Amino acid sequence: MAEERFNIISEENKAFILAFDNEISKLGYGFGSNIGNGFCWGKYMIIYSKIGVKSKQVVARIYIRENSIILRLFLNKIDKHREYIENASSFIKEVFSGQHGDCSHCHNDKGGMCKFRKTYTLENNYIEKCNGITFEFREPNLEKLPGYMNLLKEFYPKGKIKIAK
Repeated sequence: MAEERFNIISEENKAFILAFDNEISKLGYGFGSNIGNGFCWGKYMIIYSKIGVKSKQVVARIYIRENSIILRLFLNKIDKHREYIENASSFIKEVFSGQHGDCSHCHNDKGGMCKFRKTYTLENNYIEKCNGITFEFREPNLEKLPGYMNLLKEFYPKGKIKIAK
């Protein structure tokens, strides 16, 4: 974060990135010290995956933009976690039930099936989200960090991860 290219990141956002990195590393995830090109998501991107496993499933990304950051979590099988989400803080619930990321049934909808669509039910509402832009926390901050970490722990319990030999 000390490199000149990261001068676009506010001190508050740098503090969040460093704290998030510290907390997610305690769960066994890391980014391999590589902050790469953000492509269409932002100027830079940090990609977190499980350390020490053959399959590098991505669990989180931080998109670094000119004046902001976005924390994106990669979450599956939402219905299995319905009770947790329905009882979560409003800033957690919002990314699951708010309008951002709603599926618009775009050109990827082939024969009624879209491999990019996330479907689940929350509070008796059937929800369809586009997997390309789901579960993004805009302007994450240190105050909400415990909520993000608890959400990750809910979806990625330690006992279910197999370490490569």
